[in-house]
Amino acid sequence: MESQIIWFSTIVLIALIFIPYVIKFRKRQKHDYERHQEAVALDADKPIAQYPQIDIMKCIGCGTCVMACPEGDVLGIVHGKSAVINGLKCVGHARCAEVCPVNAITVGLGDISARDDIPLMNDANETNLPGLYIAGELGGLALIKNAISRGKRVVDHIAADILPGQNEMYDIIVIGAGPAGISAALTAKQHDLSCLILDQQGFGGTILQYPRKKVVMTHPVEIPLYGWLNKQEYTKEELLAIWNEIHRKFKLNIKIGEKLEHVRRKGNGFHVQTNKNSYSAQRVVLALGRRGTPRKLNVPGEESAKVMYKLIDAESYQNNHILIVGGGDSAVEAAIGLSMQPGNSITISYRKAKFFRLKKKNQQNISELIATGKVRVIYNSNVIKISHESVELSTHDGVQRLQNDYVLIFAGGEPPFKRLKDIGIEFGGEEKSVAA
Repeated sequence: MESQIIWFSTIVLIALIFIPYVIKFRKRQKHDYERHQEAVALDADKPIAQYPQIDIMKCIGCGTCVMACPEGDVLGIVHGKSAVINGLKCVGHARCAEVCPVNAITVGLGDISARDDIPLMNDANETNLPGLYIAGELGGLALIKNAISRGKRVVDHIAADILPGQNEMYDIIVIGAGPAGISAALTAKQHDLSCLILDQQGFGGTILQYPRKKVVMTHPVEIPLYGWLNKQEYTKEELLAIWNEIHRKFKLNIKIGEKLEHVRRKGNGFHVQTNKNSYSAQRVVLALGRRGTPRKLNVPGEESAKVMYKLIDAESYQNNHILIVGGGDSAVEAAIGLSMQPGNSITISYRKAKFFRLKKKNQQNISELIATGKVRVIYNSNVIKISHESVELSTHDGVQRLQNDYVLIFAGGEPPFKRLKDIGIEFGGEEKSVAA
């Protein structure tokens, strides 16, 4: 009798623990499956940079990777296995790979042979044109850590391959003054190579376009010659102060306001043509971003002076009616910054039914602002006309006319892929031959 009681108690205890777990697990799987289907329908499941590659033969479906992701919503459990739900939101933190108990996840670009948005490169980041390299975001890898490490790795490879000071040309020309370009130039200085940096905007790259006080997440990384960035988060101002200190301390040779027009083979090196000058170098490193020139809406009134494609200083806008167009992180960050300024009325126009590719922190912040009425969102809408004091949107309920002082458009950019193809750089999608 006593043994029966013990067995009965044990079974009840197991049931009390196991049954709720099974119910919760099945509910989560159902939710993840629905999210995955929604992501596929919205074309948000496909990554644009590095992403988790899951070996389903090893995966045990424990969900540790799902819980570890700092961005949230990137991974889920579908049919008992981990799966990429929202590839657009992955920026390559790689926490999922670090915590996986069976080493079923690697984070990278995967097979790029069929992707027409990433140049084909060998292991040294050299393109099909020998001597022409790619570093940073253009190669498909996000995060400052990756940009800095790739910039260093590329120039280390170049340093072992050339004789410096040949024929009155630069040893290296770096196109782009973001983290990858800065790292490449510093590494060139380490190797006593002559190096010129060209950039059409300014020293710092894409960070220059961020709103004031925007928090930039990074991982500990060592900048050549300078030292370590050890913090998990930096503000825009902190990073720019570091870049400026590097510029002053190491006297990097940089020319601002020069937009790349073409790169051509010249003897054993290259001829680089910008909108202002021409230069020669033994090797060229393209450290460009992927965004390119801002994508326009092509609607009446878009040429107005009140229309902008980036937000530099949110504090400059107060007591204004502002429309923000777009649903990505840049658009939402602008809305968050502008909503904090006195007197502003902020509306977001987004062409889809919901935000679907935001960083976790941005999703939380914008949800709170929407809930408190500080930001209004009109989903499934498109701008059709911009006037002096108003803007018109096409919505499911017809045309809406909003009072308006400024329009900020965050519709992405036209990437520099065509220019790269004109240079002769090959992308995926057909048979290629990459430099060995």
